Formats: sequence, C-alpha cells, structure tokens
Amino acid sequence: VQLQASGGGLVQAGGSLRLSCARSGSMFSLHATGWYRQAPGKQRELVASITGNGDSRKYADYVKGRFTISREEPSNTVYLHMNEVKPEDTAVYYCASVEAPYGSYYYNNPPTMNEYTYWGQGTQVTVSS
Repeated sequence: VQLQASGGGLVQAGGSLRLSCARSGSMFSLHATGWYRQAPGKQRELVASITGNGDSRKYADYVKGRFTISREEPSNTVYLHMNEVKPEDTAVYYCASVEAPYGSYYYNNPPTMNEYTYWGQGTQVTVSS
C-alpha cells in the first residue's frame, strides 16, 4: 500500500490550501485515514481523521472550524481542506491509513497515531504572515 501526499506549498495567512492523500495498492476499499503534522523541533500531532465508514471525523482543537477532512471513494483519495490558515499551521503534513473493512474496529473508530499501518512521505505547508 502506498500513500502519496501532495498539495503543500507557500500560502499567506488567511488563505486556503487543499492537501490530497492518494492511496493505491490495497485490497481493501475502506481505510481509516488521518492527517498529522510536524513542525521543526516539535512532535508529530494529529490534525484530523476519518473512520472507515466515513461517518466520524475528528479534529484537533487548533484546527476546528478551519480545516475539513473529506474522502472521495472512487479514487481512494482523502483531502484536507485548510482555510483561514495561520503561521502556526506551518509544518510538514503527513497522511496515514489503516485497513478498515466493514466489521473491523476502525470501520467505526478512529485510530491513534501508533495504530496507523501506512504513512505517506509528507508535504510541506508554509504559511507566511
């Protein structure tokens, strides 16, 4: 299974950006997926996640109301829509996933960071003030 994260770049504070996480190579069509970020000198932290069934979305407090996670199933792509970005959103953003077929735990429940099986390579987001 491969995850390809893309869409990062330089954006001004208050602007918008859309990150994409394209998944390939899995025999399962449903995955629970999360977006994480890591700024220099800081630990990797959760941004948002979506369960296998797509019904439950979880957001970190510092992005609630500004970021939205969505999924496009035919293309196995998960998006992170970033609005009203701030300089403190500057980080490398990673997507991660784990198989979540119907009846599995992650079909209904969001994984913790250590429970994700697959990780993308990261995409840099830089917000200028």
